[in-house]
Amino acid sequence: MAPLPLIFDAHLDLSMNALEWNRDLRWTVDEIRASEQGMTDKPDRGRGTVSFEAMRRGNVGVCVATLIARFVRPGSEIPGWHSPEQAWAQTQGQLAWYRAMEEAGEIVQISTLAGLDRHLTLWEEGGGSGPVGYILSLEGADSLVSLEHLARAHARGMRAVGPAHYGPGVYAQGTNASGGIGVRGRALLKEMERLNVILDVSHLCDESFWESLEVFGGPVWASHSNCRALVPHVRQFSDDQLMALIERGAVIGAALDAWMLDAGWERARSTPQERGITLERVVEHIDHVCQLAGNSRHAGIGSDLDGAFGTEQCPADVDTIADLQRIPSLLAARGYSAEDVENICSANYLRFLREAWRSD
Repeated sequence: MAPLPLIFDAHLDLSMNALEWNRDLRWTVDEIRASEQGMTDKPDRGRGTVSFEAMRRGNVGVCVATLIARFVRPGSEIPGWHSPEQAWAQTQGQLAWYRAMEEAGEIVQISTLAGLDRHLTLWEEGGGSGPVGYILSLEGADSLVSLEHLARAHARGMRAVGPAHYGPGVYAQGTNASGGIGVRGRALLKEMERLNVILDVSHLCDESFWESLEVFGGPVWASHSNCRALVPHVRQFSDDQLMALIERGAVIGAALDAWMLDAGWERARSTPQERGITLERVVEHIDHVCQLAGNSRHAGIGSDLDGAFGTEQCPADVDTIADLQRIPSLLAARGYSAEDVENICSANYLRFLREAWRSD
């Protein structure tokens, strides 16, 4: 039997699940689900999809793994921490979990070109049985108390930053907010450029998106973003935005959150089965990016699986993250070549990193 294609998943909230959902990702998905039976504190209890075992089974050998902690001001309707210092401390706890999983032999941090090549060689030689490689990213920059904290995080291996998440942020405006990046945002981007930190434009509102591309001269990607032309919402990118990213050499990772795949989705009411949401919808977004680019070199996968949702809010044909392996055959059925499929599954993001890190 032919080996499974390597999957590069550009967005997984691994530490958030471990610490805020209290999930031991060394367990199987079934074991995690069983441990959550009867729990009602979060809507996805008993419906998680991600574990290290499932990642290995699906040959998800490389991922972008996040640190995430939002700062919110009094009266905010969005949950978060009440000071940037608290948010920073939360991300450092998440970083400690990644380090603990490294010590346990489950994962290995990738922060250099040599480290990337070394991991890919070992992963292939081991048949996908070794530690999963992860690139550390910060989703929402609110926890950066100062630019010195960015330098400190970079020294600890962080290689990508999304300046905003949901709502207003310290350095940029995120999903469902509006406005530009301001003086602090411009200073952050300039320091990111100096340190060669990748700008993740996912979640930036339109004004902050365009201003960020104008200010930032370094490498840009969209780790988990879909197409506004297919599902109209400010969380998605318009064709103009997608073309601007393509022109900058970006890769856009398709996300699996159901409301990003279906314009008629109603939170807490709709189900993937009733709405007919399958991985074919994800492939439609991938295909749209490829059609805009005129090639397969700018589309990827950024599943966001278990990003505060589980099987109740992802494609109906996804039970675990291992089911990302259904995507290659769906692409092939649309006429994508073996090279195209490899590009989308992993080669595009790997090529992007080799270019971004070649001078480090």
